[in-house]
Amino acid sequence: MQGRIMRAMDEQLLKRGQPQPKPRQPREVRERAVRMVEEAAEAAGGDRFGAIARVARLIGVHPATVGRWVVAADIEAGRRTGLTSLERARLRALERENRELRRANEILKAASAFFAAELDRHDQK
Repeated sequence: MQGRIMRAMDEQLLKRGQPQPKPRQPREVRERAVRMVEEAAEAAGGDRFGAIARVARLIGVHPATVGRWVVAADIEAGRRTGLTSLERARLRALERENRELRRANEILKAASAFFAAELDRHDQK
């Protein structure tokens, strides 16, 4: 029953031209794929591109996906420059806080302008 409903939903999405949601791979699969790429590249004399393509074929995902997993693992390990997942999460939190503070500041500015206008109106009477 549920499979029939999911197929019907997928067909509706395809008719509308919307992309189907892709299932995310579990963390264990990503970590294993990265280890397999490192081992295969080591055995092949450092050819990471070929190793990524072979591992991607084995686990049934696109090579670019496995390549992103390898790059992310290199960043986390410090072998490549970039933001780690913790730094990225912290940056997102700070950006969200910044947006909220800017929004609150705009509200306070509008409120102060409103009350200043009210006080001016009372002073003129």
